[in-house]
Parts: sequence; structure tokens; C-alpha cells
Amino acid sequence: MTRFVSYVADEAIEKDAQALLAGYAYARGVPIELPIAIDDIIEKYLKIGIEFDDTHRLFGVPRSGIGFDPDILGAMFFEQKRIVIDESLDPDANPAKEGRYRYTVAHEVGHWQLHRALFGKDPAQISLLETNSAPSVVCRSSQAKERIELQADLYASCLLMPRKLVFAAWDEVFPDRKQRVLQPSEPIDHPFVEIARFESRISDRAFAESDDQALERFAKPFAEKFLVSPIAMRIRLEKLGLLHRAVPLQGLLSEGV
Repeated sequence: MTRFVSYVADEAIEKDAQALLAGYAYARGVPIELPIAIDDIIEKYLKIGIEFDDTHRLFGVPRSGIGFDPDILGAMFFEQKRIVIDESLDPDANPAKEGRYRYTVAHEVGHWQLHRALFGKDPAQISLLETNSAPSVVCRSSQAKERIELQADLYASCLLMPRKLVFAAWDEVFPDRKQRVLQPSEPIDHPFVEIARFESRISDRAFAESDDQALERFAKPFAEKFLVSPIAMRIRLEKLGLLHRAVPLQGLLSEGV
């Protein structure tokens, strides 16, 4: 059954993620440093268990798509304080998936922080024998545009890539503190530093990166520092206004162009 999820401002979601990090740091007596210790936050601070399983087999949904990538990445069992992640994302078995694993579990934390009141049962009605009860939230990539998933995605981004640490990492790499923008197809005056697209030629055919490919190549060193995927890092940098795929109109107006 689909449940109504009310609007929550981005600022409120980011503030909650910051408060969670601060509470964890205080309780554990540790500094907030990179990469964010997401497993420690979940298991030792929130006291939520993390398990790996074949989520499609578990929920009776056949795998489909290119390479049979999982559509069901994870699920949250609020009453049992249990997160189940698809076994294909196990970073011990698939180190290349570590960034996606970290984002997926942080996404489930977003559900825990933002949505458990919508799904949680009265504690008096919870049985210790309910080990096979249905999950409260099943996270599917095919439903990524639903409000409940967008909110959990933003929470994961704020939790793994805190604003202050992103700006600190940016300042360390770019002491000029200037924003970056993909090189426009036509020359234009603007106050940003341009990122050139990688181009190559094979025989008499030319190939150039797409916008996303160029931006994710640029974001990759930051992604490695925060231990997230280049896609997640690219989106966070864009959200924070540090990285642009086109020259923002306000940038032109501020320069009087």
C-alpha cells in the first residue's frame, strides 16, 4: 500500500543529517572525518542490523534489465531495526560496489530518520517472533522518482557528503574557491572556471564525452575521498552550486553580461 509522504524542505533534511552526525560524534567520542563511518553509525549508534541477501529471491521478484542488475537494492524493517541489502552490493565480495553499498545503506538511514513514524507499529503490538514480517520500505531503482525515495536519497547525500566537508575538500583542491562549469559550446563571458570535455578521434569519427560523463570524470577524485560513486558526488557538487553543466543565468547577471 502506498502511503502519503508529506513535503519536507531540503534544508530540514540536511539539518537532520547534520544532527545525526553530531549526535554520533558526541556519543562515540570521535571526530567527523572522511570517509563517513556509515556502518558504525548504523550498527553501533542507531543499533540497526545490516544483512545481505538476494533481495529478488527474498521478495519473489525476478531480476531483469541489463546484466540482471538488482532493481531491489535494499529494504528497511522498522520494527526489527534491520536493513537488508542486495548481496550484489556486498563490498567484501565486490569491492568495486563499495560506493554504491555505502549510498544504499545511507539511503535506508534516510528512511529510518524521516519515515519510520509512517510505518512503525505500536511497540506493544510487536512480537519477538515476527522475524519473517514484511519490510516496511522496499527500495527499488525503478521507483527512484517517488517522493519517499527522493527524500531518502537527499538524506544519504547529506550524510555521506556533509556540506562543510565538501566545501573544505573543494577549497583544498581549488584554493581560488571558484565554481566550475562545463565549457560552453559557444564562447561566453562568465565568472566560472571551465571544464573541457575529453574528445578523441578514431579513423575519421570523433567522439566526445556527454555532460554527465565529463562531470563525473571531474567529480571522481572527490568521490574517492568521500568513498561514494562519481554519480553521487557529481550530484552533490551540483546541488551545492560548486559544479554546473551550463553557465547559471545568475552568474551572467552578476557580471553584467
